[in-house]
Amino acid sequence: MELETADDSEFTLKETCILGPIDPKRARFPCCIVWTPLPLLSWFIPFIGHIGICREDGVILDFAGPNFVCVDHFTFGAVVRYIQLNREECQLLFSSSYQITTSDHYIKNQQDRIMSWDDALRKSTQEFQHRAYNFFTCNCHSFVANNLNRLSYGGLKEWNVVNLAVWLFLKGNWVNKTAIVKSFLPFIVVFSIGLLFGGLGFLIYLAAFTSILVSWFVIGSYCCCNLIQL
Repeated sequence: MELETADDSEFTLKETCILGPIDPKRARFPCCIVWTPLPLLSWFIPFIGHIGICREDGVILDFAGPNFVCVDHFTFGAVVRYIQLNREECQLLFSSSYQITTSDHYIKNQQDRIMSWDDALRKSTQEFQHRAYNFFTCNCHSFVANNLNRLSYGGLKEWNVVNLAVWLFLKGNWVNKTAIVKSFLPFIVVFSIGLLFGGLGFLIYLAAFTSILVSWFVIGSYCCCNLIQL
């Protein structure tokens, strides 16, 4: 059979199955990135939360602790925001070490191939099952960014914790109106109490804490690229 070498060509991820509907009651979000507030931390900084990525059947995967990727049990509660991704925007880059037949079936290094959405998520899950969790250097955002880079989502391999968090915060869909209340009510209460009893001092400390935390992730993502693991 005649063989030809794939020369660093990009291939669009094939849709291997029909996606079911998004069903928040059953916690099913096919091919979505999902978000929920973090206890305590989100009460002070409402745009910081916990995220995961979902398989084609809608099951949520999230990096929840050292060497542990949680499956079908979102660690910090029900999903409140989500973005459904388009599998057609996933582009996989195959190196010249791969060989393909004229009928475009890949044959070589099958263990390293990524031929489906779930296949990419499985490989990232296996990798993070051997990762130590650290909120500042290797967290749930690192896991999701790793998946997006593996899929070359949007033709990019430069996903990180910052652009992922900003994208989700600006473009994320709310599950329902109750989810909005769940996300912002604790912050409003804490902010009001802090302002009432702490006044200007509370605002200064909150602004400083937020700035330091955001600066850490920005510097770690764009200036010291090895600081935050993906």
